[in-house]
Amino acid sequence: MVLFLLLVLVAVVLGIIGVAAEGLGYLLLIGIVLLAADVAIAYARWSRRADRRPIR
Repeated sequence: MVLFLLLVLVAVVLGIIGVAAEGLGYLLLIGIVLLAADVAIAYARWSRRADRRPIR
């Protein structure tokens, strides 16, 4: 969970720097890609965890 939050924080910081600094738009793209990858990994982990619950 700490890794997830750290990656989200890094993605947000890169996005802010990419928007604020002229000519560093690639940082914004890296931040967006990093955030999308982080959300995909978190979804995969949570969906795998949901499959382990017993059916009542």
